[in-house]
Amino acid sequence: MVLLRPQTAFFALGIILGTITAAAHCSKFACSPSEVLRISQGVCHKLPDISFSSWRFSQPTLLQIFPVDAERRNYVRQVRNALFSLVSPTPLRRPPRAVAFSADALQLLDLSSGIATQDQLFLDVAAGNSLVADSQPFAHRYGGHQFGSWSGQLGDGRAHYLGQYVNRYSDPWEVQLKGSGRTPYSRHGDGRAVLRSSVREFLASEAMYHLGIPTSRAASLVVSNDPIMRDKFYDGHPEREPAGVVMRLAPSWFRIGSLELMHVNREFDTLKSTVDFVIDHYFPSLKHSQDKYLDFFSAVVDATTAMVAQWQGVGFAHGVCNTDNFSLLSLTIDYGPFGFLDKYDPSFVPNTSDDEGLYQFQRQPEAAKFNLRQLWTAMGTLFNDSRRSFAVLSKFDNIFHEKYVVVMQRKLGLLGEEDGDWRLVVQLLDMMQTMFADHTMSWRELSEISKADLLESNFSEEMWALPKLSEHDEWPAWRVAYIQRLDKQVDSHDDTDDLRRQRMISTNPRYVLRNYMAENAIRRAASGHYSEVQKLHKVLQEPFQRQEIAEHSGYASPPPGWSRHLRVSCSS
Repeated sequence: MVLLRPQTAFFALGIILGTITAAAHCSKFACSPSEVLRISQGVCHKLPDISFSSWRFSQPTLLQIFPVDAERRNYVRQVRNALFSLVSPTPLRRPPRAVAFSADALQLLDLSSGIATQDQLFLDVAAGNSLVADSQPFAHRYGGHQFGSWSGQLGDGRAHYLGQYVNRYSDPWEVQLKGSGRTPYSRHGDGRAVLRSSVREFLASEAMYHLGIPTSRAASLVVSNDPIMRDKFYDGHPEREPAGVVMRLAPSWFRIGSLELMHVNREFDTLKSTVDFVIDHYFPSLKHSQDKYLDFFSAVVDATTAMVAQWQGVGFAHGVCNTDNFSLLSLTIDYGPFGFLDKYDPSFVPNTSDDEGLYQFQRQPEAAKFNLRQLWTAMGTLFNDSRRSFAVLSKFDNIFHEKYVVVMQRKLGLLGEEDGDWRLVVQLLDMMQTMFADHTMSWRELSEISKADLLESNFSEEMWALPKLSEHDEWPAWRVAYIQRLDKQVDSHDDTDDLRRQRMISTNPRYVLRNYMAENAIRRAASGHYSEVQKLHKVLQEPFQRQEIAEHSGYASPPPGWSRHLRVSCSS
């Protein structure tokens, strides 16, 4: 996924004008909002008019390219010299019900929203109760470092790869079900996911996409009353919960842990063919490079660093930054005990299972660096010069800082680069931390307030985050320094206050998936009412746009007091 970031107002205006025309064209072709840029480039294609019964995965499959486990029985075991094990989803015992679907994600598969709402076969496939004709489901074997320690073989313990689909734009999408039953990699698990974690994965995948952050996608969420026993906080009090199944998509599900296990098992030929495959299909510009493995590693370091910088900018804490949860394509994957910041707290730990706070918010760059070090080790036999490849890794801190500075400059609406920019960022974050200021709304209200009102600390009645922040002793001096910086770019970049606010509003979301919002949706869904999940999904598709339904629901208001006591864990 390539995210285009307009650098000038002129270029931005060109995109806007182009997409207005494109949007009108789009309505004729049933294209999703994410395809508007394609349309402006003249490449939108009408959705194929097909029924789901005639829909098929593409050929060849990964099973024809990589070694497959010879054992066909489904039992937990150590697998050698194979990337995949053939295994089918386990059908749900009780009738599945559709909770929500993403029309935007479905169109990546050339499927209309009508199929998700009206086609029983699609529901059955999304639940793992049926298969698309000619589909050969399998689970992927991989390993990983978990919380800093090597854990050996892990793999898809409750996910089934259904197949790859190449859509009308020639984009490949690999389709998985998560929560669809046991596989040879289930270890001590039952292969299921509960409704609570499935709601969170569905909503987070789509929310992150619409925030502009590289991520896997979620096409559908299905629930069943199959009783699943879970000890939510590992405290000896298991409870029955409904089962959930998410259909999720990614261009590739290969992870850093995929290569790690091959390296540890000394399966070097398969490791090389896997890296070659990833380069050929997802980094084609490197295909004929004289040092393609070094260039590939450099590209992954760069993209992973950019992804984590975006996490930090939006206040997202993944919760489980293990190497098996880090994509080779630098996508955010495997949404478990994640969390978005409410108050700005760099030590925020969303996952109650993370007793040592290894993956707290401020340590995510450090975790990414550790994971990339494991990738460097796994690829060691491929590098022509290990010193040159390690030199790439040694630049991580500088690369991250550069990318993070750019993210934060955008959040402040700054153009160009001045010596004092980083100081403005650090001082603002320090004030937010001291005042326990809300992360999302402090940035958003700073985006919405005019420069004149900011100079006088003249806040509107609906603002609540900035007034709290303004109580800090350093606020007056920071406010003056910030306004002086904005004044500089009026002359140097022909900037205006309206343009500054437009840039900041399109960068700083008004709505993010706070834990209490997800919890409200989960509680209602558990009682058979799915409207809150659907409403949240709709709102989070336009996180930068003020929406009446979201305002009425309090999504831009201070989080309720009870939300401070919410806990999420690895139990899912």
